[in-house]
Amino acid sequence: MFESCTQKQNEVIKLFSSISDEEKYSKLIEMGKKLPPLQEEYKTNENRVPGCQSTMYLRAFQKADQIFYEAESDALISAGLAALLLQVYNGEKAETILKCPPNYLEEIGISASLTPNRANGLYSIHLKMKQEALKLLLKGN
Repeated sequence: MFESCTQKQNEVIKLFSSISDEEKYSKLIEMGKKLPPLQEEYKTNENRVPGCQSTMYLRAFQKADQIFYEAESDALISAGLAALLLQVYNGEKAETILKCPPNYLEEIGISASLTPNRANGLYSIHLKMKQEALKLLLKGN
C-alpha cells in the first residue's frame, strides 16, 4: 500500500548502511546544506515547527494529490533531519504520509545517536508534516 514510501526508506537505509555514527552526523549536515532556502514569505509562525530547539520552518503544499514540503532551519543538524524526512515523504499522498511510519530512522540508528532535544525536534518535524498532510487532506474533501 505504501510501496513508494517503503522504497524511499530502503534507499535511505542503503545510503546510511555503511557509515559510522560520526559519519552520520557529517551526512546529516551535508543534507542540511543542500536544502534550498525557504522564501521569506513562508517564514511565518504558522510554518514554524514547535518543539524544535532551533528555529525550524516547514511549508507544505499540494500538487494534484501529492504533498510536497520545504524546510529551513538555523541549525545544520536540524536541517539535515528535516531533509531526511523530506527525502521519504515529499511527493507522497496525504494518506501515505499519515500512515507510513518512519521506521528507517531506527534502522539507520539516527534516533539512537541523537541527543534527547534533537530526537524531540525530529519527532516534532514529523508530527508537523503529518498535521499539514491532514490539513491538506481535509481541505480537499
